[in-house]
Amino acid sequence: MIEPDSLSVYAADPVAALRRIAFLMERRLEDTYKVQAFRKAAQAILPLSIEEIHRRVADGTLTQIAGVGASTAAVVTQAVEGQMPDRLVAAEAQYGGPLATGGGAVLAALRGDLHSHSDWSDGGSPIQEMAITAHELGREYLALTDHSPRLRVANGLSVERLRKQLDIVEAINTHMDGFTLLKGIEVDILDDGSLDQTDEMLDRLDVRVASVHSKLAMDAPAMTRRMLAAVTGTRMNVLGHCTGRLVGGGRGRRPESTFDAKAVFEACADNNVAVEINSRPERRDPPTRLLEMARDAGCLFSIDSDAHAPGQLDFPQLGCERAEAAGIDRERIVNTWPLERLLEWANPVR
Repeated sequence: MIEPDSLSVYAADPVAALRRIAFLMERRLEDTYKVQAFRKAAQAILPLSIEEIHRRVADGTLTQIAGVGASTAAVVTQAVEGQMPDRLVAAEAQYGGPLATGGGAVLAALRGDLHSHSDWSDGGSPIQEMAITAHELGREYLALTDHSPRLRVANGLSVERLRKQLDIVEAINTHMDGFTLLKGIEVDILDDGSLDQTDEMLDRLDVRVASVHSKLAMDAPAMTRRMLAAVTGTRMNVLGHCTGRLVGGGRGRRPESTFDAKAVFEACADNNVAVEINSRPERRDPPTRLLEMARDAGCLFSIDSDAHAPGQLDFPQLGCERAEAAGIDRERIVNTWPLERLLEWANPVR
């Protein structure tokens, strides 16, 4: 919930009020179309001077701006008139508050997030909005990990598009102090265990999350061979949402993929590959019994949001609660490490 002394932020800046409403809705997985009204309105008024916004409030022409509707105009009007917008008060009441009751010490130690998506693949917001929000949440770094080419349903990045994205990441980093946007990818693990991107492009990245997205019902021996080949023979750093399960949410339920988890986790430990604790509430992957197995195998871990919208960058609260409950030593969580150490781990001299 917003404290009373935070009112001035939203009274002085209607863009901040609109962004906050969108953020709160996203962290509770509201439908994208509902959220986008507030983000589009924020983008529409961002280029305007405060004088012009005041003038439009006075003469009732806010809704003549493309992207501003009646409900978002009401937010802008109340903000510039020095009031806490009613819609923001309602959003704080409905969506605010902590996402988890435990894991606070782990969350406080978390420096970054190694799994996020932008509107370059199947995310809903521009790269810079994801970076800015991560910085606002106190992160020191965020890996941009849009999908690889084979995942066409998620608009996976070709080599050419990934090259262009890396240039944009570099440009964003020149304008952000105290924060680094990492060059990354969520790359598909193909049927034979190879990765769905060229070695040249993988070598240009800071972090590589590798995940299975296809043939999730493959028989256990074949899936085990597939995952072991990826863990032992590629440049991957993080094994993403290892079972692929869904336990609820808008996409329904999906059972776990089956594989020899003990063998896979032992390979991860031997090859310095972190097992992701995927913090999306509809995933909770790996399941608790496998999380504990990976712990006992000596694995490293990465607690990630798998965010597809800025508000979802708050999801690591949920993963931190699970890590704490499983008794995972914070030193084994790679995104509690300083950036320099993280990059040395992800890019060893070969």
